[in-house]
Amino acid sequence: MQQKNVDVWVGIFVLVGILALGFLALRAGNLSSSTFNKTYPVVTKFDNIGGLKVRASVRSAGVVVGRVASINFDDKNFQAVVTLNLDERYQFPEDSSAKILTAGLLGEQYIGIEAGGATKNLAAGDRIKLTQSAIVLENLISQFLYSKAADVKDTEQ
Repeated sequence: MQQKNVDVWVGIFVLVGILALGFLALRAGNLSSSTFNKTYPVVTKFDNIGGLKVRASVRSAGVVVGRVASINFDDKNFQAVVTLNLDERYQFPEDSSAKILTAGLLGEQYIGIEAGGATKNLAAGDRIKLTQSAIVLENLISQFLYSKAADVKDTEQ
């Protein structure tokens, strides 16, 4: 009888461990924050999305208000077309702007929405026209190096 109790407790311990690993896998895959709230799609276009990924968060004032649903490429305008699924609880004016931000110095990228001042709100399928692309660290470094090289060249003359 005592061996049976030990077997039951070991089984419970293993089951809790498997559930904990499943929870961690969902958190690492950014899937645990899935909600069953109704959403509406909004389309944005960016010149450069950097490392933005599908399921990345969409935030406004630091609050998660949606998720990135899909990322496609428009081969006519040569831009990235990003579809956002915004929670229906949150309504944004139609002149709102979207920009790609980074959480921390080297953290994950997400989309930040700044509300505009229009009286009419975005509806399903509308497009956010005011966008700001991701800041690519390599581009900043190369601009800095080129400006320093130009400064050295100017002082030599």
